[in-house]
This record gives sequence, C-alpha cells and structure tokens, in this order.
Amino acid sequence: MHLKRKALRLAVCASSVMAMLAWAPAHAADGKKRVHVKYSSRTASKSAVKSHTNRESVALTVAGLPNLKSAAVLVIDLNDGQTIYAKNTQNVTPIASITKLMTAMVVLDAGLHLDETIYISSADFDFVKHTNSRLAAGTGLPRRDMLRLALMSSENRAAASLARAYPGGSEAFVTAMNRKALELGMWNTRFIDATGLSSNNVSTAEDLVKMVRGAYQYSLIREFTTTSAHEVETMAGRNIQFRNTNGLIKNPAWEIGLSKTGYISEAGRCLVMQAKIAARQVVIVLLDSLGNQTRIGDANRIKKWMESHFGRKSLG
Repeated sequence: MHLKRKALRLAVCASSVMAMLAWAPAHAADGKKRVHVKYSSRTASKSAVKSHTNRESVALTVAGLPNLKSAAVLVIDLNDGQTIYAKNTQNVTPIASITKLMTAMVVLDAGLHLDETIYISSADFDFVKHTNSRLAAGTGLPRRDMLRLALMSSENRAAASLARAYPGGSEAFVTAMNRKALELGMWNTRFIDATGLSSNNVSTAEDLVKMVRGAYQYSLIREFTTTSAHEVETMAGRNIQFRNTNGLIKNPAWEIGLSKTGYISEAGRCLVMQAKIAARQVVIVLLDSLGNQTRIGDANRIKKWMESHFGRKSLG
C-alpha cells in the first residue's frame, strides 16, 4: 500500500512538470512574465474619439434649447419666417453700432455718387463716448470707402461723415433713418444719430430681424459687412488697414451673408447676422451680451445646436 501511494505522488508530480513545460513559452527566458497588451486598432481609436466628440453637446435648458448668455436673442428662418429661438424679443434696448445697417440703407436709397470724395471734419468726432479713430480731420475718401469702413470696421467718423454729407445734413439724415424704420415695420425703434454712439438709438430683437431682412436686399451691404479686411489710401497718400469687427467672418466653418457688430456700455456686446446653418438661411440677433466673447460664443452655440438638432431631424 505504501509503495502504491508513493507511485501515485510521483505520477502527480510528473503531470505538474509537464504542464509547467507546456506553459513555459508564455514566460521570458529571464524568468520574467511576459505581459500581453491588446492594442485597439487605429480605426477603433478614431471611432472612440468620434463617439466622445459626438457626446460633447451644447448645454441645454429644460426645454431642450441652447443656454445662451445674451439678454435678448432671436433666430428666425429667413425663407419662411419660422422662429427657431426666441428670448426677450420685445425688450427695447440700445443697439449701438447695429445702427449702421440703417445708416447704409439710407445712404444707398439716396442714390448719392459713391465715388464722390467725403472729407472728415471735426464735426464727425465722437463727443459722446470719446472713441478714437484713425481717420484724422481732413482725411478724404470716396463715399464708397466711407460706407465700407462704417459697415466692416464700424468706423464712427466714417458713419458720421456719411450723415453730414447727406442732402440737408445730419438732421435730415436721422429723419430719413426713422422714416425707413417705419417703412420696414420697426415700430419700437428710434434713431438719434448715424453712428450708434448714442444710447438713445434703441430697438428690439424683433425689429432688428426686420432691419437685417431689409439690409440683406442690398448687395453692397452684404459685400461690405462680410469683407474681412480692407486697405484704403487717403488723399495724402497714406495707406490704412482696417479689419472686420466680427471674427466669425474669417472662420471657414461659417457661411455668413451679412454681419454687423455693436458695442457701447449701455448696449453691451451686440451681433446681428444672416447665415446658412444646417441648410437653412437664418437671421441671428444677439443683444446685450456680457464679456468680449459672449456674443461669439452664443453664435457658435446656436450653430452647433442647429446642426445637431435640425441636421439629425432632416436625416430622419
């Protein structure tokens, strides 16, 4: 019996040794255990990143709308008039340099020669906010360039000179601005000057949609408001470079057909645009945004939300 037990133990040991030898290739020659790491394929990695990106979304309200920071917002479909987003749309508020869209329409409606030279005078200086300008007194530019700078770069002296050079002067020009506003159905809008420096230039998001619709009918306004930069040569032979006040104009992800920014302390940061988003032509109005980049951030949030919401809806 004792010999049988000993023989059984030897058999078990032999089996263990054979199993260890069979398992040995999974170990390194130096006795250290090899670690097998399973790498994801490049395609799988990309899919994971894409999945993560898709999960990144705009912060939404309980109603499923983007959480925008601007005090008043209105987004409408330019073709059918459908309201896509609305917030405090009837609040009457200062509109700052958004005013210059009306300034441009009045200039163009008057049929004045765009090649006529207009000279900056001290009467065009800003005595309200005391803002600076690179257009010194005596600077002469064609009316076309004054209009371009007023729209593209929000040049206050350029806008003031356009009003002063209007038949009847600045007072007649402002009268024409308010008359045009009534023609467009802007019942809650009032203009005091052509620059927007006065906080008494007021409107609502609803009225500004009407103004953008009206301004969009003018090819020069579309062109000048979406020009990223422009250089002018003064009568004295000096070259001055101006840039668009809306940084989104240079962003290839945006298709913008009209744009205007505005700022005075009473109005906050303002932005109106016509743009194509998710295959829809829309008008965006953002008023009284706090912080330098809030209006741009809100515009991007609207774009991302529309592309996600309406893009997905159209595919279904």
